[in-house]
Amino acid sequence: MSAKPGREPIAGPPDAAVAHDSVDRLLASWQETRPDLDLAPVAVFARVNRLNRTFDAELETTFSEYGLNAAEFYSLVTLRRLGEPDGVSQRRLMRALNLSSGTISTRVDRLVERGLVTRDVDPADRRNSRVALAPEGIALFERVTPAHIATENRLLAGLDPAQRDQLVDLLRTLLVSLEGTSPEPTFPRLGFTVAPAHVTMAIRRAAGLPETVGLIVRAVEPGSRVDQAGAMVGDVLTHADGRPVRSIASLYAAINNATGTGVLTLDVLRGEKTPATLRLDVGPRPGDLPVPTTIAPSPLVREHQL
Repeated sequence: MSAKPGREPIAGPPDAAVAHDSVDRLLASWQETRPDLDLAPVAVFARVNRLNRTFDAELETTFSEYGLNAAEFYSLVTLRRLGEPDGVSQRRLMRALNLSSGTISTRVDRLVERGLVTRDVDPADRRNSRVALAPEGIALFERVTPAHIATENRLLAGLDPAQRDQLVDLLRTLLVSLEGTSPEPTFPRLGFTVAPAHVTMAIRRAAGLPETVGLIVRAVEPGSRVDQAGAMVGDVLTHADGRPVRSIASLYAAINNATGTGVLTLDVLRGEKTPATLRLDVGPRPGDLPVPTTIAPSPLVREHQL
């Protein structure tokens, strides 16, 4: 399939020209049916979905060999990772697994019935319970976890170590842009809140403005560095020191790179097409500590507070 106008073909390994997958065939079919559609995102999502189905099926096979399903395995793993001597608060376990109270109660009930975990009343709060791995649960964890890791390694065998590292970096960048993160302790306190690129595009589309890739400013603290630089709510950060800002990771990198000079140049878009340039002081200040990322209710709408 030929590249769409204005889109350069993606370079690949020497055998990329013949190593077509099922998604290539899918996209070629759509190219014939609707050549006007830019299916670049489908090339990503279709592959991720197909890989996920394969991964889940292979991992479920491994879990079943030990009498578990995925939900039970991840519950055991989480209890082992948190590893509190007197058990883990059921509320904390619920948050760690991102489950509702009803779902976590049902899951713990099943594990208790199988003798894999114990559940006792929390002496500090009798309305809550503490859940701990029973000896049989610990022994099962020690047997199944190496097999689980071996299955994951087998599923990734088609990538060499450098390719794995590259994939990890790309996935981390995308996940941080959707979930958020916390800056390092030495990160300068800037005084604004920005939303990720996918939220920026949705906000501008809802306002009848052209979709723009960048980070939209959602709040500016009076007297902060960004306020002194002239940032305004609604500004879209598009470039930092001349480089595109597509994610919070790219903004972090630009700020870190600029700490040597103490000044970061931000290109922003205001309204439909009004450009502006901000010169932001990123030099160290006494007592300048970052704040954790603000996490919005939706897992895919996370705002970054810098």
